[in-house]
Amino acid sequence: MIRAVVLDVGECLVDETRRYAAWADRLGVSPHTFSAVLGAVLAAGGGFDEACAVIRPGFDAAAERAARAEAGVPEDTYTEADLYPDARPALAALRADGLVVGVAGDLTARGADVLRGLLAEETELVAASGEWGVAKPDPAFFRRLAGALPFAPGEILHVGDRWAYDVRPAAEAGLRTALVRRGPWAVLDWESEEARALPGFRIGGLLELSGLILNANAGTGEGDGEARSSTEG
Repeated sequence: MIRAVVLDVGECLVDETRRYAAWADRLGVSPHTFSAVLGAVLAAGGGFDEACAVIRPGFDAAAERAARAEAGVPEDTYTEADLYPDARPALAALRADGLVVGVAGDLTARGADVLRGLLAEETELVAASGEWGVAKPDPAFFRRLAGALPFAPGEILHVGDRWAYDVRPAAEAGLRTALVRRGPWAVLDWESEEARALPGFRIGGLLELSGLILNANAGTGEGDGEARSSTEG
């Protein structure tokens, strides 16, 4: 029985297009160039900070983020326009189904507070690595998440866009998992063995969650590797 759903932030609830464009501007390249470099670095197994270092050798992520905040344009700002169109309707549907709904991710304390205000009506928990002192993909982050909810780990569904940072460590902590196909990581890895085998649900959008969870809870769908959305063809 799934009793709670906790969603990742970047490329799950939040479209990071504006974030990438802001970094492109700060690094002095076009959004197209930034995206191309990011894609190449991701395909080689690197991450966001590594892509920035390719564009600007010697890039210091912590120093750059601090400089942005001091300049009045902190990275950890979220607005209504940053939410994916299906975010609020999906959260509302899950709440209407009687599920506890939360958000959890690698957030600063400031970013978490912004989301608590932005999603106050839809969520009951916003968990942030910056407040907990442990970040993804450490399974300890997900164990801490499970401990923050009044349910067994197997009654909590975590939804994310990256199998390595979301699905695998969440499963290792005993949570149920869903992988959403949006954002560069999910699109690149969607057909990989891990992305196909690890998550209980594979979805094309957040509005698919309500029906899949209702079916799983009713015993008409399996939530551990077999329940699949219409994206599976």
